[in-house]
Amino acid sequence: MTEVAFHLNVADRRHHVCRLARKAWRQGARVFIAGPAAELEALDRMLWALEPWEFLPHCLADAPAPVLDASPIVLGTQAAAAPWREVLVNLGPQVPEAFAEFARVIEVVPAEEGEERERARERWRVYQAAGHLPVPHDLGVRRSGG
Repeated sequence: MTEVAFHLNVADRRHHVCRLARKAWRQGARVFIAGPAAELEALDRMLWALEPWEFLPHCLADAPAPVLDASPIVLGTQAAAAPWREVLVNLGPQVPEAFAEFARVIEVVPAEEGEERERARERWRVYQAAGHLPVPHDLGVRRSGG
């Protein structure tokens, strides 16, 4: 069964996704990052702007087959187009249709209250209704009482 994780209270979603992709790649996993085209274009630019020693081999899902086959990190608007089914990072507003085909799904939820967080709550409920128990990982700064 697909493992579903929610990374909650993320201060900078793109930076966090870059870190996730780097960690997965270093562990030998392949990552498909799904989301709206504008978000993926910005993330693609950010991945290319990393320091040379931090280069993450990646491409957009519409890349030619040899490039797509060789890239362990792929960015695309449709998870069903992923060339493999290992790790899916979802930046889209809905649960990807093909999510259950992946070994692992990671949802990245911003810290600010608003529409993005409400959509994340809706996605949580969709995963639960599909029989998955999402695992929360709260990455926010903890405040001490007093």
